[in-house]
Amino acid sequence: MRSGGKILVGAVLLAAVLALCAQPAEKAPERTIKIGVMVDLSGPLTTYGNSIKNTLEIAKDDINAYFKEKGLPYKVEFLVEDTKVDPKVSLEKTQSLHSKGINLIIGPMGSGEVKNVMGYVQSNKIIIVSPSSTALPHLLGLTKPEDKKYIFRFVGSDDLQTEAIEGEIKELGIKAVLITYIGNAWGKGLFDTIKPKLENAGVEIKGYVEYPEPPPADFSPFIAKLEGQLNELLQVYDASEVAVIAFSYEEVATMLAQTKDDSPLLKVLWLGCDGTALSDKVLEMCEKTSRVRLLSTLFESRGGAYDELAKKYKQKGFGDSPYQYALNAYDAAWVLVLSYIEVVKEKGNYDADAMNAKIPEVTEKYSKGEYGIMPVSGYIKLNEWGDRASGDYAIYEVTKDCRWKTAGLWKFVEQKIEWY
Repeated sequence: MRSGGKILVGAVLLAAVLALCAQPAEKAPERTIKIGVMVDLSGPLTTYGNSIKNTLEIAKDDINAYFKEKGLPYKVEFLVEDTKVDPKVSLEKTQSLHSKGINLIIGPMGSGEVKNVMGYVQSNKIIIVSPSSTALPHLLGLTKPEDKKYIFRFVGSDDLQTEAIEGEIKELGIKAVLITYIGNAWGKGLFDTIKPKLENAGVEIKGYVEYPEPPPADFSPFIAKLEGQLNELLQVYDASEVAVIAFSYEEVATMLAQTKDDSPLLKVLWLGCDGTALSDKVLEMCEKTSRVRLLSTLFESRGGAYDELAKKYKQKGFGDSPYQYALNAYDAAWVLVLSYIEVVKEKGNYDADAMNAKIPEVTEKYSKGEYGIMPVSGYIKLNEWGDRASGDYAIYEVTKDCRWKTAGLWKFVEQKIEWY
């Protein structure tokens, strides 16, 4: 009996062990990577903010499919907040997201917003990647890269953009300009950056008109000041030799809408920028915006994965294609999650300082396709400030049939414009 009992017990134990061995290994618990998204959904940059929001919906699906394919125990989730491009609102949204345990943010969009959240971001070690802030670091109040440790920007800087605008002015034979700009870090930064370039090129700057942020409902006093300065210029120069430069967001459409039909402002060329290019609101006022052409520069770079993203964007009914800022945001999402995974793998947990060091490295590898995916916004090279260091600018204009069309491309390497 004892011998048989021992055999029976041994058999039962062996069967139990074999049964356990036959069971699949327990999967690692899935970890959710939460990323805040701070964009304009109801202010002067809604055209671009909505494009970013929609494109990140595609990014979420693409990234989560990648995790599943690679057997990675992660999923990504985006929490979208509307900032209205208001610096005060941006700070409130940053604090709110941080209170929910979010340490990774795509956005905000405007340089004024970045400047206002900078102190809180730095002191709380929050990583932000702006897809559209372009003001030079010193115009954000920064003196050394360490002061911008956790802040990255995936778009070309204003220094590059003003070179493109200067190129337009030279090639179009413009001899004198008026400049109007919104009175925030971005608008002032563009003005301060282009002013010495135009002076060195021998272009007369008759005057400038700064208007407040948020933009006023009534632009009539600013329009009157511009008209007075322009009338003086037209006594010296032909209308074809004069231009108005507008460092504005979509409120430039309101400004032009409030300009009277017989105003001299509608008889000269207007040069816009990345705040106006491809704006739907500008097209709503195309009767006037087409009269002045409103040639607008926009950082434009395409990568190997762009066509597939554009196809998905159109299939989902978001529009013909995503805007450049949305492409930058899409790539920012990939870089953030890939950096996060590598940091957790090396450190065992999230670490902001490790993320700060990892992001440039991952950006380089991602740009080269080393993760098996390609960027949609082209090769991304970051400088010592964590800002994108090079790129081309498309030049768009408003046509009489109310469309944006590509007028040319300013090429960074050649430092010249290829007109179409």
